[in-house]
Amino acid sequence: MQGTLKKLHSQLKTIDGQPNTVDYSLPIGDELVPLNSLLETQVKLVHSGRILCSNCGKKTKKSYSQGHCYVCMTKLASCDMCILKPETCHFAQGTCREPQWGEKNCFIKHYVYLSNTSALKVGITRHTQTPTRWIDQGATQAMPIFAVSTRLQSGLVETALAQFIGDKTNWRTLLKGVNDDLDLKTRANELVPQIEDRLADLKLQYGEDAVTRLDEEVTTINYPVLQYPTKITSFNFDKNPVVEGTLLGIKGQYLIFDNGVINIRKFGSYEVELVG
Repeated sequence: MQGTLKKLHSQLKTIDGQPNTVDYSLPIGDELVPLNSLLETQVKLVHSGRILCSNCGKKTKKSYSQGHCYVCMTKLASCDMCILKPETCHFAQGTCREPQWGEKNCFIKHYVYLSNTSALKVGITRHTQTPTRWIDQGATQAMPIFAVSTRLQSGLVETALAQFIGDKTNWRTLLKGVNDDLDLKTRANELVPQIEDRLADLKLQYGEDAVTRLDEEVTTINYPVLQYPTKITSFNFDKNPVVEGTLLGIKGQYLIFDNGVINIRKFGSYEVELVG
């Protein structure tokens, strides 16, 4: 089986009697390869040396923004810096790369959430992307705490909370094992009062309905991991075209082998062959 890679597909299922377990598939070209059933088997991925832009399909020497050629990376709104830092949204200045795309994707309801990844963190996601966003980050627990009207507003709330807790995941810690459970409801109740003044400013600027406090249940997520690595070694298709080993687990966007790990999302649009 040969084709370009895309980020892992995932959904929550009850597997072997355990609810909320992630069922993973690996997209290769137009095919979806079930991964959970490959645990404890030998898996081999061979990079052909070609990278094909996920937008225009042209060959590129380097992958930008997880699978784009340089030209598409500089033109697409989905590759702009404001996607990584939504508080820098420049739509109102009339400089959005693709205004119609922005209206469709950024001017919709977003969630600001707390999650337990490598530690407690704050994050944002479109309302349609839960629990996928949490799974992609390897969160073992997650809970929305605010609903906001736009992506810009979600970024402003996130940066306010990021003064008190982290907004990034330590991938090495993520892959060392299962975190202890956190009381996300209690942590939310402790954090929200610390940003009340900022929330009041945002409501004054954007309207009372711009930010809504939520009272949601915590989602617990289990990952199909038989064994976590004691020493983390990363595979990199740019340095070695062959990734091969016994598959021992999948967490976030990482495949965990007996001899190393690989972040599949990092190598989006790389053409590979699945051997075996």
